[in-house]
Amino acid sequence: MNRDLPIADRRQVRRAALRLVRSDVPGFTATLLLNSLAAAAALVSPWLLGRIIDSISAGGTVDLLAAIAVGAALAQLVLSRYAEKIGTRFSERVQEHIRAELLDRVLALPAATVEHIRTGDLTARGTTDVAVVGRTLRDAAPAILVSSLQALFLIVAVFLVDPVLGACGLLALAGIVAASRWYLRRARPAYLEEGAARSELAEHLAANAAGARTIEVLGLQAKRTRAAERVIERSRAAQLRTLFLRSVLWPSVEVSSLLPPVLVLLLGGVLLDRGQVTLGAVVTCVLYLRQLGQPIETILIWLEQLQSSGASFARVEGLATPAREEVAAAASSTLAARRAPPAAAPQGDRIEARGVHFAYEGGDDVVTGVDLTVRPGERLAVVGPSGAGKSTLGKLLAGIDHPRLGTVTVGSVPVADLSPAQLREHVVLVTQEQHLFLGTVRDNLLLADPTAGDDRLGKALAAVGADWIASLDDELGSQSSGATLGPDRVQQLALARVILADPHTVILDEATAMLDPRTARRAERSLAAVLEGRTVIAIAHRLHTARDADRVVVMDNGRVVEVGAHDELVAAGGVYEALWRSWHGSRSVGAQPEQG
Repeated sequence: MNRDLPIADRRQVRRAALRLVRSDVPGFTATLLLNSLAAAAALVSPWLLGRIIDSISAGGTVDLLAAIAVGAALAQLVLSRYAEKIGTRFSERVQEHIRAELLDRVLALPAATVEHIRTGDLTARGTTDVAVVGRTLRDAAPAILVSSLQALFLIVAVFLVDPVLGACGLLALAGIVAASRWYLRRARPAYLEEGAARSELAEHLAANAAGARTIEVLGLQAKRTRAAERVIERSRAAQLRTLFLRSVLWPSVEVSSLLPPVLVLLLGGVLLDRGQVTLGAVVTCVLYLRQLGQPIETILIWLEQLQSSGASFARVEGLATPAREEVAAAASSTLAARRAPPAAAPQGDRIEARGVHFAYEGGDDVVTGVDLTVRPGERLAVVGPSGAGKSTLGKLLAGIDHPRLGTVTVGSVPVADLSPAQLREHVVLVTQEQHLFLGTVRDNLLLADPTAGDDRLGKALAAVGADWIASLDDELGSQSSGATLGPDRVQQLALARVILADPHTVILDEATAMLDPRTARRAERSLAAVLEGRTVIAIAHRLHTARDADRVVVMDNGRVVEVGAHDELVAAGGVYEALWRSWHGSRSVGAQPEQG
C-alpha cells in the first residue's frame, strides 16, 4: 500500500532554517553586515535633503551637505552591490547543502519505506520542492533581509525626525498589517494542499507513462482519463485557492501603501502652519515614508514566495522524519534497529524463517505460518500461482519487509537487528525492476564494487551473457541509458552487479523476466556457474529453474504447501505436479524448444 511521506511542522522548519544558517555562519554574518550598512547609507540622503531645505530657507550654504549626500548614495550603491554578491553566494551554498542533505536522507530511507511510498511524492519533493526552496534562498531571502533592514531603519528615522509625524505614518500602515495577517493564517495550509495535489499529479502521470502499454492492451484509456481529470481538477482547485489569497492581499497592500505619505503631508501642513515642525522635517518624513513603500512592497511580493517555499521546505524537511507510523509502519523494526547498538555479526550463512506471518497495512495476511530453512550453498526455487506470496516471502528473507509475527534470521541473527549495510553484505535481492544510472557502463558496474578493475568487470558481464558489450563504441566507457541499451541489457548489468557485490545469498525474484527466453536461460546457466558455492533463492514462473534446483518450495495462498526435489514433487501428484504439467504443456504448444 502506498503511503505519503510526512510534512515537517513549523517548529521543525524553523530548526532546519537555523541549522542551515549555522552551516555557513561567516557567509550569513557578512551578508547581514553589508545589508545593514547599505540600509543605513540609504537613510543619509533624505535626511540631508531636509537639512538642505532648511538651510536654504535660512539663507545658508549647501555645498558640503550636497557632497555628503552624493557620497552616501555612492556608498549605498557599492555596499548593495557587494551585499547582493555575497548573499547570492551564501544562498547557493545553502542550496547545495539542502540538495546533499536531501539525497542523504533519501538514500537512508529504509527499504520498506521506499517500497511503500508514492514515487510521485518523492519525485516532486526532490525536484520541484527543492527548486522552490533554492530559488527562495537565492532571491527571496536576500531581498527580504535587505528590505526588512531598510524598513526598520526608515521607521526609526521617521520617529527621530518627528515623533508625531512618525506615529501618523506608522498608524497608516495598519491596513497592510491586517491584510498580511489574514493572508498568513490561510496561506500555509493552502500551499501544502497545492504541493500534495502536485505530488498526486506527478504520481498519476508517472503511473500512466510506465503502464501505457498495459492501459492500451486492456482498453483502460477512458478510465485513466477520468482519473487524470479528477487529479488535474484537484490541482487546479488548489492553485485557484492560492490565487484567491493573493488577489485579496495585493489590492489591500496597494491601497494601504499610499496612505502614510498622504496622511503625513496633511498632518505636516497643519503642524507647519502652527510652527511646530519645519518644512525640511516634513519633506524628510515624506521621503522616508515614500522610501518605506519600496521595502514593504518587496517584502509582500516575496511573502507569497515565502509561503510557497515554506510549504516546500516542510515537505523536503519531512524526509528527516520517515519513522512516523503513518509513513512506514512496516519499517518500524528496521528503524529501531538503526537506533540500537550494532548487532552481532551473523554466525554462518543459514537463513531461517520461523512462524512467519505478514500482512500489508489494513489487509489480511499474505504470508501465513511459514517455516523454512535455507541451507548454505543451496539452490532453492520458490514457485506457485500468481498471488501465492512468493515475492513477499522473498522480501521477508531479504530483510526488506519484516514479519508481523515470527522471525527471519541470517546466521542466527534476526534481520530486524541488522543495519541495511550489514544485511546487504549477506543477502542481495534482485528483481526485474532495475535502474540504470547516468554515466558509463563502467560507472554502473562499479556501484557494486568501486575497487574492481576492467578485467573483473568484463568477467562479470561475460558471466551473465552480456556479449553485446563488444559492439559498443567504447565498450565499458560507453555512455549508458535505458533507451540505448534496452531493458534486457539493463537487467544483465544488474545481474553483473550481483556478481561483483559477492554476497553469500542471492534472491532472484523474476530477475531474468526482462530477457528473451533463450537469453534468460543462458544467463541463468551462466549465473549458476558463477554463483557456485553460494546460496541462491530463485522466485520464478519459468519452472525450468525449479527443475534445476536442489529443492523446490511451493506456495499457495500465502502458505508453504510442498517442499522437496523436483522429481519427488512431480511424482507426488500435488500442487507442483499440476503447475509443472500446465507450464510444460503451454510451452509445447506453438513454442520452439530452447537451445543452449
